[in-house]
Amino acid sequence: MENAKYVIGVDYGSDSVRSLLVNADTGEELATSVFYYPRWRAGKYCDPHQNQFRQHPKDYVEGLETTINDALLQVSDDIRANVIGIAIDTTGSTPVAVDISGTPLALLPEYAENPNAMFILWKDHTAIREAAEINKLCKDWKIDYSKYEGGVYSSEWFWAKILRTYRVDDEIRKAAYSWVEHCDWIPFLLTGGTSVKEMKRSRCAAGHKALWHEDFNGLPPNEFFIALDPLLDGLVDRLFQKTYTSDVAAGNLSPEWATRLGLSTDVVVSVGAFDAHMGAVGGQIEPYHLSKVMGTSTCDMVVAPMGEVGDKLVGGICGQVDGSVIPGMLGLEAGQSAFGDVYAWFKGVLAWPIEEIIGKSKLIDEATKAQLVEEALDRIIPALSEAAEAIDPESSGIIALDWLNGRRTPDANQALKGAIFGLNLGSDAPRIFRALVEATCFGARKIVDRFTDEGVPIEGVIGLGGVAKKSPFIMQTMADVLGRPIRIATSEQTCALGAAMFAATAAGHYESVESAMDKMSSGFDATYTPREEYVAIYDHMYLTYGQLGATVETLMND
Repeated sequence: MENAKYVIGVDYGSDSVRSLLVNADTGEELATSVFYYPRWRAGKYCDPHQNQFRQHPKDYVEGLETTINDALLQVSDDIRANVIGIAIDTTGSTPVAVDISGTPLALLPEYAENPNAMFILWKDHTAIREAAEINKLCKDWKIDYSKYEGGVYSSEWFWAKILRTYRVDDEIRKAAYSWVEHCDWIPFLLTGGTSVKEMKRSRCAAGHKALWHEDFNGLPPNEFFIALDPLLDGLVDRLFQKTYTSDVAAGNLSPEWATRLGLSTDVVVSVGAFDAHMGAVGGQIEPYHLSKVMGTSTCDMVVAPMGEVGDKLVGGICGQVDGSVIPGMLGLEAGQSAFGDVYAWFKGVLAWPIEEIIGKSKLIDEATKAQLVEEALDRIIPALSEAAEAIDPESSGIIALDWLNGRRTPDANQALKGAIFGLNLGSDAPRIFRALVEATCFGARKIVDRFTDEGVPIEGVIGLGGVAKKSPFIMQTMADVLGRPIRIATSEQTCALGAAMFAATAAGHYESVESAMDKMSSGFDATYTPREEYVAIYDHMYLTYGQLGATVETLMND
């Protein structure tokens, strides 16, 4: 299209990074590329038994350059020449220790293999004790700095992870000038930043995870952190007080990165944000509609006009921040710490004998073994879904808890564990899988109930992400459990598409994010409607789920 402009949305997920090239005038998705983090796939720097999950910045940098270049190779030079903006979304809270130049310590030779010098992935729960201490101090302090973050601080978040790192690694504590979120570092990298003091920090990340709020004039004071632990003395003065929404430019592409990507230094890079926040924009979020980004975990977003919500505080969610999703509107976040990860865990349990027995068989050649194992692993979830869908939900008597990675919302508690109740000798794999699917859907209903109980109406549900697009069984079950229709966004890449919308806005192609959404959104291609005969069944099972959860939580607290 003559004189058309183009933007790139970069979506950093838990396992991979995706770059999406989009027509800024129409929202047409022209090219995409995915890069799976090689060090992460090899299991480096992680210890799942200790809830330690770290990612090396080299995985991020290699993925950034590879995917953008690959996407651009799929289009003409004319399109490349008319790219005007890039925006980044990432998982979060995923912070890293940096030196004064803003360089992650893991990129320095002396810390290259130290997991504490790497990005601490959102799902890392090594800081449960530290989160508990933050919660206690917030309740005892003259100001409850957690009140805009649902009143419960999580081990998945910024300050808990920093404190944990300082307590276990004095060398990193001494070397760390400051700390930055993943979504802040990538724009800083692309724009050639050389001083962390000049980094533009995301309001989304700061407000939802770092105890930042305008009412506090920024972050809590140094005296608060000294009271938490003297190891934190002075750090807040090396962080930030000002934050920015993602319609703001972080800067222009640096000469180095312009050369590496074959783009112009006129390309604008926007301030970053978390994946689900930009994904909600990519999925056409509306006021009081719950936008569920469903992947390894879920992140559930609601936006509301500031004048309507006023000073209402919603307890037990993951924060409420002015402008964290759409500038000028209140963004409220909730979510489940494990969603797709629950299914992946069960797949791994079933995969063990396949890999250990078939994979080591002496009866067949190596090539055939590899093909059989690959085919079996690829078929586990589809076959389970097909078999589970045919089972009457009342027949198995199995109820599960979806807390395999703790509970994010309502009332974050990452020390909680999953459970499966009601097993007997007839409890086969499809029945257990169905119970796990129902458990994740019950967890989703708990979130809806918390919003509505706290006076925030949920007028619609929007499904986004891989699970929403690929699993009709799970989505129909969720509609039945919620008792609400669920619209599914057409785009398979709503987070990257949302990032592209922010890129177009920051580059000045649109005056507002709402205008970009209006022109660039892909619409909806499916709706799951609750089946009346299942709604009543699930209402009863949901009560049992709640009773099981209360019992397990009581036992663990004892």
